Amino acid sequence: MSADPEADRSIAVDKALSDWRQGDCVLGEHWFVHRVDPSVGLTDAARAAAEAGTDLAETPEVGLVVVTQTCDVVRECKSRPYVEVSPLVTLDEHDFHTVERGRRPNFALVPALADRRLVADLDRTMTVEKSVVAGWQRVPGCQGDEDARRFASALARKRERFAFPDDFTVLAKKLTARLADKHDRTTAEGHALRSLREIRVRAAPSWDAQNIELMFWFVREDRDGDSETGQKEHLSSWLGLLPAGGRFASVLGQVTALEDMTARDYVESDPLDLDHLSSRE
Repeated sequence: MSADPEADRSIAVDKALSDWRQGDCVLGEHWFVHRVDPSVGLTDAARAAAEAGTDLAETPEVGLVVVTQTCDVVRECKSRPYVEVSPLVTLDEHDFHTVERGRRPNFALVPALADRRLVADLDRTMTVEKSVVAGWQRVPGCQGDEDARRFASALARKRERFAFPDDFTVLAKKLTARLADKHDRTTAEGHALRSLREIRVRAAPSWDAQNIELMFWFVREDRDGDSETGQKEHLSSWLGLLPAGGRFASVLGQVTALEDMTARDYVESDPLDLDHLSSRE
């Protein structure tokens, strides 16, 4: 023990946090806290808090998951003392599979806990000090770089979803309904849809223009020839659900692989969020 006990405690916290990564979890009963207005009581937790005469609602959770970026988690606690966590929730099989497909942006898949159907509830985030995390038993949430990228992508998607104009939402309504309906079917179209990595759309010259040319990229997951053939066969029917009109002077589309898109095409386009467009969540 050195002559500076506080410094020793900080060093111990830093050592304990050195192995933690974004996506790591703690399991068992842990409490999530959020501030409420007792006079309104939007949730059961808020109503319970009001009855207890407090404006802090506490709910027991099956676990918590770290959503802070890894580089900030492992920094010295003296300069970066906080970590953000979200609660883990258990979903039924149907809802879990929609999260797996990326269609529920308010949840994030935790790959290592998939067998338990536990996911991160991204609508709720709580800040704790690193000394709290230092006392937890770490459960790795990601099993490699690809898992970590997928988890980080889910977090980014929650915050970065593009707000498409209302008239585009109306234009895309038939397409998004068709894709949602056909995605899980054991048909050629269902297979073609499941083989897509994402759908991206660009508005030229911009979303604010009065005359817009839309370009849809149906981005394949890989270069599988059968999938590409099936997707190209359905491309015309998908585009047929996107009739030009109003500000949208023309609507074009292409099946492509990620490596065949230019960097400009990618950064100037936005991912079509089927869940957001169909439910307005």
